[in-house]
Amino acid sequence: MARQLSDREKRVAALIFSAAALILCGLPFDSAPGIAPALIGVKEAAAADSGAHDHSVNEPKAAPARKKGRSARDAPIGREGDPRKVSRVIKIEMSDAMRYFPDHISVKKGQTVRFVVGNGGQVQHELVIGTMDDLKKHAELMRKHGEQGPMVHDEPNAAHVEPGATGRIVWQFTRTGEFYYGCLVPGHFEAGMIGTIVVR
Repeated sequence: MARQLSDREKRVAALIFSAAALILCGLPFDSAPGIAPALIGVKEAAAADSGAHDHSVNEPKAAPARKKGRSARDAPIGREGDPRKVSRVIKIEMSDAMRYFPDHISVKKGQTVRFVVGNGGQVQHELVIGTMDDLKKHAELMRKHGEQGPMVHDEPNAAHVEPGATGRIVWQFTRTGEFYYGCLVPGHFEAGMIGTIVVR
């Protein structure tokens, strides 16, 4: 028998649903007054309750409100892209064979790409963009915490996708080099679910 949700859990679920609707419609959080402050409060309360960092266990976490036009600091792999400046759309399919199609892509430095990530499998998959070193470290963390249940990413360089669903990432590649995308669901990265991004 399923347990009943508390009032707090119902409010959190409603906020997450509202935030997801805004994201899917491509609207900024400030287009719905009250959502951004509420989401920030939910995130802070969840962190205080659990001592959590960038992941949540068994429970999706609302993405923090992002300021319109913020100047993001570049990571080694680039930065979150502005959806209004997308110059290319790349579709990537994920399968239960632990493979991406395509598993090798090339982009131009400075290009803002919308990744449309489809999960044609029967299990959860994800696509996380990073350096190989970062992905290996993150995969190890996921493996250690995997026994507690699935960990859901809310970083802008990641899409966690349920079976039969589609996720999206908008990313700007600000540096040249070879980068990667991988599925960090425990066991998937180790099974070879890795792709390569070459930025020229």
